[in-house]
Amino acid sequence: MQRVIATMTISLDGIGSGHNQTEERPFGDTSSELIHRWMFETPEENRAEIDEIVSAGAYVMGRNMFGPVRGEWDRDWRGWWGDDPPYHAPVFVLTHHPRASIPMAGGTTFHFVTDGIEAALDRARDAAEERAVHVAGGVSTINQYLAAGLVDELMLQISPTIVGTGLRLFEGVGPVDLELVSTRGASLVTHVRYRVRRTAGKEES
Repeated sequence: MQRVIATMTISLDGIGSGHNQTEERPFGDTSSELIHRWMFETPEENRAEIDEIVSAGAYVMGRNMFGPVRGEWDRDWRGWWGDDPPYHAPVFVLTHHPRASIPMAGGTTFHFVTDGIEAALDRARDAAEERAVHVAGGVSTINQYLAAGLVDELMLQISPTIVGTGLRLFEGVGPVDLELVSTRGASLVTHVRYRVRRTAGKEES
């Protein structure tokens, strides 16, 4: 059965990124870049989890995850990842401003969706066929999908870091019933996977 999996790296106090993102500060105005050390400093120790993060049949992400450009698309921004992004699959970017799709090297194509989170998920499900759909971030996008009851699993990478302020996972989401599926500790991160059980008032996705 096709699953919708939200993937996110967070600090021990639940912060996924800072406020006031810019091109020079992709993680915003906090020290939240520290939470991603596991991916850049110890990739081989975490190879299985990194490979799984980029294994989906399609992805959904928020506009802030895609880049720092705000308002109308007044520049040719193509994401943070260079000419060959790691996704190698269709990526549906939530935005209020229409833009033509951008094909990239390696099989990644960015599509821009202006009619909401459910429309983006429907398109991602169709593109993924039988494979999983990953909600890749950022924090507010995952919170929207959780609040709408549209996430089947959470795949979290928890850094042993206290950030203090920033965008917090589960902020404003309401009750979420989680069932632990697996956990694995590494030197700079703990990988935790949860099944999201439906709570009253939230329909099956």
